[in-house]
Amino acid sequence: MKDKDRRPKGKAGPATSSRGVQGRAGQVTANRQPPAKPYATGSGESRSPARNAPEKSVARPVVADAAAPRAEVRVRSGAKPDERIPIILETKGARDYHLIDSGDGLKLEQYGPYRIVRPEAQALWPKTLPAHVWDNADSIFTGDTDEDGMGRWRFPRQALGETWPMQILDAEFYGRFTAFRHVGVFPEQLAHWSWMKEQIETAGRPLKVLNLFGYTGVASLIAAKAGAEVTHVDASKKAIGWARENQALGRADHLPIRWICEDAMKFIQREERRGSRYDIILTDPPKFGRGPNGEVWQLFEHLALMLDICREILSPEARGLVLTAYSIRASFYSIHELMRETMRGRGGAVESGELILREGGLDGNEPGRALSTSLFSRWVPK
Repeated sequence: MKDKDRRPKGKAGPATSSRGVQGRAGQVTANRQPPAKPYATGSGESRSPARNAPEKSVARPVVADAAAPRAEVRVRSGAKPDERIPIILETKGARDYHLIDSGDGLKLEQYGPYRIVRPEAQALWPKTLPAHVWDNADSIFTGDTDEDGMGRWRFPRQALGETWPMQILDAEFYGRFTAFRHVGVFPEQLAHWSWMKEQIETAGRPLKVLNLFGYTGVASLIAAKAGAEVTHVDASKKAIGWARENQALGRADHLPIRWICEDAMKFIQREERRGSRYDIILTDPPKFGRGPNGEVWQLFEHLALMLDICREILSPEARGLVLTAYSIRASFYSIHELMRETMRGRGGAVESGELILREGGLDGNEPGRALSTSLFSRWVPK
């Protein structure tokens, strides 16, 4: 699917982490992929999670943190959750953001006070607005059009600063021109963030939210402002630093957010061994990434194990497990069926499909074409 215009990625290089900072949240990515060593799973012997473990899904006692993390996906028993497919979650725009126009492999977006042009491979159709509108954008990304490729920004009208303040769903944060064409927020995620916000506000109790591959912390700030206790995990120090800047911008230092700079898989493996539990888990892994200590992440090799561990750390009264996948050659059915297998015996339903952005014209109020951005799968208890 689309280039995930999201977060700074954790890759070595100028400015950005998790996807845009310098890689994607939770894993530091790199343009070149040196020979990958096995993913750190404790034994170090298996590069991909095995699927032949005979163990069924059962409650496990809390064991010492020093115990070796498991490297195999559990074989689940019980009925698969109900399914709701296909579901298209649409973002028409929000305060400080909307998609203006798209076409010819590009997209024109409004980010706060700025109109920005970036590459968009999914925009196969012609542009709607005339050339002079596009040419007068405040900033245009040029150079490498690969999602992780480095490029530069051109400012046709006047030079702009590196950052600017924005606000979405009551969360204040900085937009930033990064060398990886991302600007610090992935607005199509508004559909998930709005759902999460409603779950938190109507729960009647404080929910615990885990934001894996959390990037610049917009989702974490939204969750905490809604009343949740949040754990934010990203392997990029730059992404964590940016997230803390966002927290300070909104004068939100009092919010209950734990900012953790660590490899996402190592973190959830340790949480499983500790017996930690969360009510909502958001996970938005990159296609390829590296942790801060050289840990290797390959989406198709490690996703099943990651989701399996996430299931184990869901609380008995959990409200949802959300997976978003960008820039992969797969159908939403792939992650849909994986999520249903992962959640066997847990009841509820799995709803899967695509996240899209809806064009809104210059003023944001003229509904136009739908731009597909990513695949998603979401388990909910009912």
